[in-house]
Amino acid sequence: MSTGVQAYGASARPDLRPMRETDLDAVMAVEVRAYPFPWTRGIFRDCLDAGYAMWLQERQGDLVGYGVLSIAADEAHILNLCTAPGNEGQGLGQRMLQSLLKIARGHGAQRVFLEVRPSNTRAITLYERSGFNEIGRRPRYYPAQNGREDAIVMAMELLD
Repeated sequence: MSTGVQAYGASARPDLRPMRETDLDAVMAVEVRAYPFPWTRGIFRDCLDAGYAMWLQERQGDLVGYGVLSIAADEAHILNLCTAPGNEGQGLGQRMLQSLLKIARGHGAQRVFLEVRPSNTRAITLYERSGFNEIGRRPRYYPAQNGREDAIVMAMELLD
């Protein structure tokens, strides 16, 4: 699989498929470009081993995004939602988010939670437009360049 990132027209809709261990090199190449404090390969492997819902978006062989979702009892938690740098603004994050929500519903989840950095205004806008609401804050949750950054905790009820 190529890890090159290119912008394509809306006609080249990305394919969604489950993430496999053999995808971790490509996922890590995107993760380290997308975040100043990326997940480690071990975190992704642990999520795979735990059986979390982990999905990739590929467009013409290029990895353009991925998402990680845990589901327990009637709750789901979006742990990672990433659009590959250079592919923002094409609806990829929205498509991945909707796919993860569909998976959560299919497993009987009644609500979905996530954390997001207050500095990540693009993600906050996506989540709010999708029906998430802020329900709290986790002080000093994320590592940041100058210490720690809070997390906004958001939730969404999955109603029929």
